[in-house]
Amino acid sequence: MSSKQQNRRQKWILDNTRTNKADLASPPAYVSSCVPQSHEVSKKTDINRLITKKSWDLALAPVKQLPMNLFLMYMAGNSISIFPIMMVGMLLLRPIQAIWATKATFKMIETNTLGQMIVYVLGHLLNIGLALFKCQSMGLLPIYSSDWLAFVEPPMRQEYLGGGIALH
Repeated sequence: MSSKQQNRRQKWILDNTRTNKADLASPPAYVSSCVPQSHEVSKKTDINRLITKKSWDLALAPVKQLPMNLFLMYMAGNSISIFPIMMVGMLLLRPIQAIWATKATFKMIETNTLGQMIVYVLGHLLNIGLALFKCQSMGLLPIYSSDWLAFVEPPMRQEYLGGGIALH
């Protein structure tokens, strides 16, 4: 009985010290000449690639926020109440503040980031455009001529008429 238990135990034991690579068969369709030889990648190149990747992630962040902002503006509705106005106000002010702080945002990245800065500013301009569209759909932007009637001077009468007689 003990030999039976010992055989079961040994069935599940994996000993990595005994096997050599020569003992293992290659997987089907494996060609050893296609595997690139391990060569040292310089740390400088790797760090530069990582910095570039992170700077593009930072630049694309406003564009990635656009679908969320679209959904929030849809959920806010078109009514004139405190919640939708606060949502639109924040959607309008935050990108403006971020555009003013673009240099400070990209200050930690020491490489040339002009392209990333342009994409960053354009992403925030898209968010500002969304806020202005929401203001227009809520009726907060004066886009019609009737919105400006308070500033139009009434026409001067050329002549007054009273009872069929001209009164100057």
